[in-house]
Amino acid sequence: MSVDSSRAQGKVKWRRFAIVAVPAVAIAGILVGLTAEGALASSISVSGQEFTITANQLVGTGFAQFGGSLPNSKNGQTPVIVSTMKNATLSHLCQSVTVLGLTIRLTAGAGGSPASATNLVVDANDQTASSAVFSNLSIGQDAGTLGGPAGTFGEDAEQVTINNLVQHTWYTTAGTFTLPGLSLGFGGSC
Repeated sequence: MSVDSSRAQGKVKWRRFAIVAVPAVAIAGILVGLTAEGALASSISVSGQEFTITANQLVGTGFAQFGGSLPNSKNGQTPVIVSTMKNATLSHLCQSVTVLGLTIRLTAGAGGSPASATNLVVDANDQTASSAVFSNLSIGQDAGTLGGPAGTFGEDAEQVTINNLVQHTWYTTAGTFTLPGLSLGFGGSC
């Protein structure tokens, strides 16, 4: 056997590494971006446990709402009300969920700067509020034009303001979620 003395063992050849890594990272970034924009479907299974979200006030633009369902861990479907917003702010946001007998609680947006989200999608089974105001509302629109199931009921509005929001939610996604004054810990539901 001959040993090639010009090759260093155990060292990274950065040029070769870059030739492989750069395209892989670029492709992964494109796929994540397309999924976030809704151009690619992503497969999820909800946990089978709802969580509670409250806010003193939610203000959203680019609002749409329609019925849908999520696959659950029992190979069934969980019916949900899907609410989407291009941009949203939430003052005094609180989220809580009980896991193994312990309540995990997240709060944010209480110190004068509200929490904010882009491309927010909330799949809830219940929502209440003290009041809601919709600007330029269209009710009875085909949900297929709003990103939902074609041929089903949907509605959209330029802007929505919801006061004293309480949601029981199964699944939430956002392009970005900014949480000023974040506090995460155990104890106390919202």
